[in-house]
Amino acid sequence: MRLEGGCYCRALRYVCEGKPVAKAQCHCRECQYFSGGGPNYFLMLPAEGFSFVKGTPQTFTRSDLDNAVTREFCATCGKHLTTHRPDMPEIILKAGTLDQPELFERARMAIFTVDRQPFHHIPDGIPSFSHLPKR
Repeated sequence: MRLEGGCYCRALRYVCEGKPVAKAQCHCRECQYFSGGGPNYFLMLPAEGFSFVKGTPQTFTRSDLDNAVTREFCATCGKHLTTHRPDMPEIILKAGTLDQPELFERARMAIFTVDRQPFHHIPDGIPSFSHLPKR
């Protein structure tokens, strides 16, 4: 599968080749900050198939958290594109940054539901996990 996308202002563009390992919605408090309050929809993909083909993202890692993730975003428009977890080799790609977001189809699971807000919706029939599921 070939996926293309980028940030809102198009200063950053990426190409990703590979089959998604997961499609999910994350309800963690950190994702709520980045999404504007709702869950964050993402694809988890092999990192070796991902590359930025235009621009260089800014990165941010919180220094006050154990096992903090690194987020990549556009310095111009602020759009968050990817997340890298220190305990996972895959890249976490935000579904809203895809040129064809319909390729996301739907979340196959909901994670970090411990932080779920009353206004968040989890579709019927998908597995929900209070934290990360076991691999």
